[in-house]
Amino acid sequence: MNARKWLAILLGLLAPPVIVAHAKEGEKEVDTQFIFGFTAGADVGTLGEKEIEHQTIARFGKGEGSYAAFSDQLRAEFVPIRNFRLEIGVPVAFHNISGVSDLDDRRHGRFDGLVTEFRYRLLDREHAPFALTIGAEPHWGRVDETSGEPVNNYGGELLIVVDREFIKERVFGALNLTYDPEGTRSRETGLWQREATVGVLASVTMQVRSGVFVGAEARYLRKYDSVGFDAFAGQALFVGPTMFVRFSKTLAISGAWGIQAVGHAIDVPGSLDLTNFTHHQALFRLEYNF
Repeated sequence: MNARKWLAILLGLLAPPVIVAHAKEGEKEVDTQFIFGFTAGADVGTLGEKEIEHQTIARFGKGEGSYAAFSDQLRAEFVPIRNFRLEIGVPVAFHNISGVSDLDDRRHGRFDGLVTEFRYRLLDREHAPFALTIGAEPHWGRVDETSGEPVNNYGGELLIVVDREFIKERVFGALNLTYDPEGTRSRETGLWQREATVGVLASVTMQVRSGVFVGAEARYLRKYDSVGFDAFAGQALFVGPTMFVRFSKTLAISGAWGIQAVGHAIDVPGSLDLTNFTHHQALFRLEYNF
């Protein structure tokens, strides 16, 4: 049974309780923060809101051999002032690598540093044709994202988010622009590496039942072997489905699955970039508001 059939069965099972929960609460407004998959929504929560978020990102496939990498994060989110959200997260990295060219075989899980995130909403959909949010995500990592090697990694992703309600409480779209420069020092060799990832993410989602969203997403990513744009290394386009289910005012889940449709790595033949990226990427998120 393919992934689309599994998704349809899951939504069919979850939809009825979601409808009941919303009918009791009588909520009408849609918070777009997590309804688009990997693509972020522009909403940042309401003043005084607190949230615990558990997020897992999985990456699979490097051509030959066996490759699986997971980033598991537990985050606390706060909205201390209107239109501003602060997040603090603790990630754990898991790698299972065997027989992949240019990567050592590894099988372990390790504490992976600290992540913080700041987002400020400049425009909201109530007073403008679209919502606009800017954000920054400084992070310190102890495990190389691709190889699983022990490192000291320092970076700070910059983010611009635009979203719009095309059909009221029914169809929504979002666009993200991202830039993530990083410096990494290997704790095994002492060597430094500098790189950057630039991305354009777009997603459209529809509320098919009260509190249940399904959509599609495209993410175009470019990798550079420098913090500027003078050492292009590769590019990839990921496409795939998204979903979001709100069970109640306090509990929701969301997810996305991206398949690398086309790509290219410098000096590597083939129609995909499996040097800088993986063939598949998946996201699962659980959020609890209190």
